[in-house]
Amino acid sequence: MSKDLLLIFTRNPELGKCKTRLAATIGDDAALEIYKFLLAHTVSVTKNLNVHKQVHYSVKVRENDSWDETVFQKKQQEGDDLGQRMMHAFEEGFAEGFERIIIIGSDLYDLSQNDLENAFQSLHDHDFVIGPASDGGYYLLGMKKLKASLFQNKKWGTSTVLKDSLANLDTEKVHILPTRNDVDYYEDIKDEEAFQPFLKHLNNT
Repeated sequence: MSKDLLLIFTRNPELGKCKTRLAATIGDDAALEIYKFLLAHTVSVTKNLNVHKQVHYSVKVRENDSWDETVFQKKQQEGDDLGQRMMHAFEEGFAEGFERIIIIGSDLYDLSQNDLENAFQSLHDHDFVIGPASDGGYYLLGMKKLKASLFQNKKWGTSTVLKDSLANLDTEKVHILPTRNDVDYYEDIKDEEAFQPFLKHLNNT
């Protein structure tokens, strides 16, 4: 069995409940379609990865959705905030015997399978790996040992998360990946060709 585990945190794709900051500009319907597009991209870059894969759902586990049960183990997120939910997933993973665990979200169009393979490879000679997001957060976090401080005293969803997380890791052996742009606001996608089909209605108003 692979000693590598990929945790994928995902929101259930429901109208008005996903990509709300993006929806404020482009509307709930377009935001939902973009989130489904990003989910499909995340499936495509993870399904062939030669590691164990778990999808952790925000609200409830779904059967027969885009995450194939023969490829992805399905779980429910547990905890009151994002930090608690991520820490619980890492704790479970280490308790199950995995040695290298990485967590990602499901809304990063800039992510490739090669990025994930490189991140796992870096954990062979580093204890931690982190992928900075251009908005001051991170799009990927990986570790070989649990460090609880990474999940505590953070203002999740703000521009201080990366800085505060790197401060927690200042005495650790960390590999820092290239910065990537995650999709939260209209400005993140307005000039990206892949998203133009979802934004046509804005040009018609």
